[in-house]
Amino acid sequence: MSALPRSESRCRRPALYIAAALLLALFALGVPQASAAAPAPVVQTPAAAETAPPVEVDVDVRGRFDAVYDEIRERTVRMIAHLPLLLAAIVIVLLAARLGRLVSQRLHWLRLRTRNPYLDGLMRRVVHGVILVAGVLVALDLLNATALVGALLGSAGVFGLALGFAFKDIAENYIAGILLSLRRPFSPGDTVRIDSYEGKVAALSARDMVLVTMDGNELRLPNALVFKAVLLNFSSNPRRRFEFTFNVDASQSIRKAQDIALAEIAGIEGVLADPAPSWSVVEFGSAGTVLRFFGWIDQRQSDLGKTRSEAIRLVKGAFWRAGIEGPRTTNHVVLSRAVDDGAPPRGADLEPATSIGVDTSVNRDIDRQVADVQNSDQNLLNPKESTP
Repeated sequence: MSALPRSESRCRRPALYIAAALLLALFALGVPQASAAAPAPVVQTPAAAETAPPVEVDVDVRGRFDAVYDEIRERTVRMIAHLPLLLAAIVIVLLAARLGRLVSQRLHWLRLRTRNPYLDGLMRRVVHGVILVAGVLVALDLLNATALVGALLGSAGVFGLALGFAFKDIAENYIAGILLSLRRPFSPGDTVRIDSYEGKVAALSARDMVLVTMDGNELRLPNALVFKAVLLNFSSNPRRRFEFTFNVDASQSIRKAQDIALAEIAGIEGVLADPAPSWSVVEFGSAGTVLRFFGWIDQRQSDLGKTRSEAIRLVKGAFWRAGIEGPRTTNHVVLSRAVDDGAPPRGADLEPATSIGVDTSVNRDIDRQVADVQNSDQNLLNPKESTP
């Protein structure tokens, strides 16, 4: 006889093991238990045990196999009789899945449509799941297996608790994603800084948020980190301020440098007239005078980096044409000095001796933006309207 192939023998082994286990179980269940009316066991002395004849155990093996065969045939007939109900239950589940997918794609039927794409996706999944579960319950009721639902729900509770501890981070990110979609601190395309990460918002999923950095790289941040992090949104307000510094020689006139720089900044296309460009003196020392200039743009129409670069170029050229020099990098040693008559040194620009006309009022550049945020309905600092 030729040996069976190895794959065929492996396929037959589990079936043989299952059949053997089934026979052993049926045999164990078929052993008759001692009845209450059975006589009490007789204690025999060693002498009586030696003279007693051996007891023969009669086991009806064929009868037991017949009982097993009858049970299997009965269950098979019962399954065939219930086959139409089983097919009907399968059709109900398939129809529920199809209906759930159709309704979830048309949320306007249920008036659940929102402007939040992430929340729309979450509602689609919830609606689809609810309709599918309803179909499964109807199918189980058709099969008269509703008792199985309670057992499944009880097992699902324990299983869900265990999964909650095992996948705590995943659940935390999922809940944080839902809260972020409800609060919406940013929109797709906004430029944000989250802790030390900066980029443009590309997408928000159930697990993480996708940023595209200024280098063109894709950065994924867990939703829990985004929800708990310090978030700076550069695009939430269309107006944004840029700034740059210039270092001029200490002998140059600060007022003259101020007037020239502000005129050049105000003439750039895209720089707002309200708020108007401004300036401040950062430092005055032996290394020169550090001046800082500010300008505002509308981010929807102008680019911050390009406008700032153009402002620096124009101010640098205007200073050169006006003769305003930068700090000298060489030391001048004076060997002899004329009698001090109070006159300024040669080549120095005179500063005005008066502050008349100088604007020293409070800076109100961002007051309008602060007022817009304060008037929000979600502001907890607003005084509550008293109820009568």
